[in-house]
Amino acid sequence: MYGLIEITGVVAAMDALDIMCKAADVTLSTWERKLGGRLVTIIVEGEVAAVTAAVEAARTQALKPLAAFGVIANPHEEIVGLVERSASRFKDSEPSDESYLQEV
Repeated sequence: MYGLIEITGVVAAMDALDIMCKAADVTLSTWERKLGGRLVTIIVEGEVAAVTAAVEAARTQALKPLAAFGVIANPHEEIVGLVERSASRFKDSEPSDESYLQEV
């Protein structure tokens, strides 16, 4: 149950993600920046109806037209692995609350 959007610009991508999360019960799985951030792919997950509603909301309300969008209702295990590998980049690099407090 993945919803994917591709949009130009990080600001437009963050706005689209906000729209998606407010429109339906979805969560961010991962995101990718290509071309120096000029093209951003956002992947959300949730129930099929929620993901579909979130992608449609982004398609109609985003700051810029989407370059591409789609919903994968029953992703193949290779797709799930690809998304998990992408998401793991952020989990490994996120500072813990304790390390943040030590820096401050």
